[in-house]
Amino acid sequence: MVYHIGIISAASTTHVQYQSKSELVADALRRMIETGELGPGAHLRQRDVAELLGVSPTPVREAFRRLEGEGYIVTEPHRASMVVRSEGSRLYENALIRAALESLGASLAADHVTEEALAELEELNRQLAESNDEESAQAANRRFHFRIYELTESPVLLAQLNLLWRTLGSGPHVDRPLAESVRQHAEIIEALRARDGDRAAAATSHHIVEAHKGMAP
Repeated sequence: MVYHIGIISAASTTHVQYQSKSELVADALRRMIETGELGPGAHLRQRDVAELLGVSPTPVREAFRRLEGEGYIVTEPHRASMVVRSEGSRLYENALIRAALESLGASLAADHVTEEALAELEELNRQLAESNDEESAQAANRRFHFRIYELTESPVLLAQLNLLWRTLGSGPHVDRPLAESVRQHAEIIEALRARDGDRAAAATSHHIVEAHKGMAP
């Protein structure tokens, strides 16, 4: 059965009016998946979405490709696209992938970390602790993590992590107090200071997965 999408109000899309039509369509559908209005198994037809949003089929087709690449929907030729999972399960899967790659990065970084780099990490963690809004906190958090991965001297790993973080939009969204993130960052720093790759990897994996444990299927 084809899922008939509810009408999206103009107010819900005003903040993305600077975006291309395909980005606007993708954002609208993504929000509906995130809120549960489009649940796993819901079907989407390009022409229905195009008529609903008042656009041509071309941006809808591009939006479907984007959402399929992000893991929200699956599309088969000559058939309606289907929502394949909830936002929670998608985020948890992303967390598991991040944990695998980033714990490897922390382990490799332990072999290359310097006192100067440790001081930089402590300063970035201090900036995170003192951030007073979500945007600055996300920026400090990203700089902290990627300063570690830069120490690996692995362009391939760094490229993969950059690609993964780009799929997260403004960055990972976690469900825990800022002070807890700062404390866990400090544990990672101490493991790096001890040049203990296994400990740094374990602390990093826990830091990432623990923040999404409530989303586990």
